[in-house]
Amino acid sequence: MWAVGAQRRAGLALAAAAAAVLALAAWRRRRPLREVLFFPSRPSCTEALLAEAAEPGGAARPCPCPLPRGDCSLSRLLRRLLSARRSLEICLFAFSSPQLGRAVQLLHRRGVRVRVVTDAQYMGLQGSQIGLLRRAGIQVRHDQESGYMHHKFAIVDGRMLITGSLNWTTQAIQNNRENVLVMEDPEYVKPFLDEFERIWEEYNPINYRFFSKDNK
Repeated sequence: MWAVGAQRRAGLALAAAAAAVLALAAWRRRRPLREVLFFPSRPSCTEALLAEAAEPGGAARPCPCPLPRGDCSLSRLLRRLLSARRSLEICLFAFSSPQLGRAVQLLHRRGVRVRVVTDAQYMGLQGSQIGLLRRAGIQVRHDQESGYMHHKFAIVDGRMLITGSLNWTTQAIQNNRENVLVMEDPEYVKPFLDEFERIWEEYNPINYRFFSKDNK
């Protein structure tokens, strides 16, 4: 009788432990994403990551570049962007990173709706990715104001916010002290999404003014 009772108690203890493990795993899955990335990002090859995104399941092709392989802030940012399945809204002052530009074009070719808002003065600088994005068929709108369109954020699938001090430029990624916050908290995502939609409508090309009213 004592042995049977001991076995029963042991079985209950194991069941309780298993239930606790499952509950913890479920909580982790439900827990909203919160991630902080700091720059400058250490040098690392991102070619394999971009190639896999371009041809999922394809044969891995070795990259001849001498950069080390491994995780870094840039690769983690790329993974968050490449997780988009439906939509990507980008609101950036400056955008010249070739790796991030390739990722955005990959998403566009995959059928993700991509919209970009940027600063009129900086989008024409040498090395800017904006012209390449436009030629790829991605919608881009810009300001017509005397001040800068200085926002730096992106929204993935209407649920993930990526924001911080980082301009998406090679200079900022490789040399500057910058930060990026990634989160899936609706309380913070919604105001940024609302701001994007407000600016998107404000910068509609039908509202552009190429001549002042005094020069009609």
